Amino acid sequence: MATIYDVAKYAGVSVATVSAVVNDSSFVSPELRKKVTAAVEALHYTPNLLARSLAIKRTNTLGMLIPDIANPFYSGILRGVEDRAQKSGYAVIAGNSDNCTRKEEAYLNLLLSKRVDGILLIKAPGEMSDSLRIKLQQAASPVVLLDRDYAPLKAHTVLADDFGGAREAVEHLILHGHRRIGIIIGPPHVSTTRGRLAGYKHALSENNIPFDPSLVVEGNYDIQEGFVAGMRLLKEKPTAVFVTNWTMTVGFLQALEKMGIRCPADVALVSYDDFIWTGLFQPKLTAVAQPAYQLGYRGVEILLGFLKGKFKRRRVETLKNELVIRESCGVACSRRIDGAPAV
Repeated sequence: MATIYDVAKYAGVSVATVSAVVNDSSFVSPELRKKVTAAVEALHYTPNLLARSLAIKRTNTLGMLIPDIANPFYSGILRGVEDRAQKSGYAVIAGNSDNCTRKEEAYLNLLLSKRVDGILLIKAPGEMSDSLRIKLQQAASPVVLLDRDYAPLKAHTVLADDFGGAREAVEHLILHGHRRIGIIIGPPHVSTTRGRLAGYKHALSENNIPFDPSLVVEGNYDIQEGFVAGMRLLKEKPTAVFVTNWTMTVGFLQALEKMGIRCPADVALVSYDDFIWTGLFQPKLTAVAQPAYQLGYRGVEILLGFLKGKFKRRRVETLKNELVIRESCGVACSRRIDGAPAV
């Protein structure tokens, strides 16, 4: 493999001149630049990016840590991150935490050791060790939190409106006459769970519906937990259910099938998260659509702004969701509870 010294000898110039051309770090005359470029092509020279990054103290890489790449919501965020990063000449190193703080810590330490220029993090449930938190806050690589807030880290944060999305979903069910509305939540110590549960409670309170703890069942944002939670919740005989993520919705639909309960004729349903195939379910799912791509895209914009010195104080931005109305909430059915009109 050719070295920078081989290129310099082939082109008849100094090593410093080759370095200046390869790194575009200083002026080189067009004639010398042409010689160096020809030598690089002839020798198939590949610059040592590690050495270059040490010299300029920048690696042009960003780290991204997500809970589960198999979940299309998180892959949507990653796509937004990658697209925006590439526009500014950055590559992205991504990893899965599997919602495990131990794995998250190992990945974050690895990204710091790789000297990435910044880190985008969807926090795993649970507390971060004090030593890692301090290391992240003191590192040259800034952190932007996406989707989930984590106040102890004091990092820039981009969120979807969990409170507002849940409130709108539950108010929609109330508008159609439902008063016994169940909810399947995620892990209680995750910010998305807290926001969605708060939106659910607010919608009930605003409509003078007493909060019933028996109608709140905890899952873990996966299909099996959605099934188990659904089996428990359906025993409480809700007339409508709000499931706070799409994987648990799949499990809940399995519970409905097992118990022989029809949706929406017997139980209305609103899900969280909306994807291109959601409208292919039977019934077609009413869902709160989150701006996954925009979360990732905006997160990188904030991170790059911080690197350029545009932002000094912590920024917390909240992006809007959209309620997509289809069939599972009962709107398309002729039967209405208490004669509530379709909207």
